Amino acid sequence: MKRILVFGLISLLVVSGCAWFDTKEEKTAQELASDGMDQFNRGKYRKAIESFEKLKDWYPFSKFVILAELKIADAYYNIKEYEEAVAAYEEFENLHPRNEAVPYTIYQSGLCYFEQIDTVDRDQTSAKKALDTFNRLKKQFPVDSYAIKAQEHIKKCLKSLAAHEFYVGIFYLKSKHYKAALNRFKSVLSNYPDVGVHQTALQYIALCEALLKEQQEKEASQ
Repeated sequence: MKRILVFGLISLLVVSGCAWFDTKEEKTAQELASDGMDQFNRGKYRKAIESFEKLKDWYPFSKFVILAELKIADAYYNIKEYEEAVAAYEEFENLHPRNEAVPYTIYQSGLCYFEQIDTVDRDQTSAKKALDTFNRLKKQFPVDSYAIKAQEHIKKCLKSLAAHEFYVGIFYLKSKHYKAALNRFKSVLSNYPDVGVHQTALQYIALCEALLKEQQEKEASQ
């Protein structure tokens, strides 16, 4: 009986000792925050994410969690993992809708899409998403410095979208699909009136209308 009791006590001490050592190995929330910022500032973004994720998991009610959430998003942005960055910025906004950093997170989400805008001959989904995000920022926080900063990006998004419409319109024009081309150039005129292509759009509209009329006359005479 004594031997069983002694063995039980030894086992308890061993288990307790292991737990004690595990606890000693864990860093405080402040230490993890400091580690994460140090790694982030040195460009070691994945290591920074790891430290900040530990902080969130181990100390979910710490005052440093908000910092961790923001820097995780920033780290993903810096390594160009834009989908993960947008998810992290949006999660921050959803969790802390009244936080003063919300305009920044919306701006950064817009930048994630903006950085993925392709050439005018390619799909413009990223340009549309960037434009929508920057416009939302302007609507929600019209006088915020990030909303003002977004204005230049908005202009570039509009120019990219207008250029894409022109590209498709010219493609249809060369393919003798004059009605489709006409619709594209009219779309440029109505949707992107302030990007410096108004006169060019009018010229193409006039050309398409003339060619369409000529085509219709030929078809009618046959």
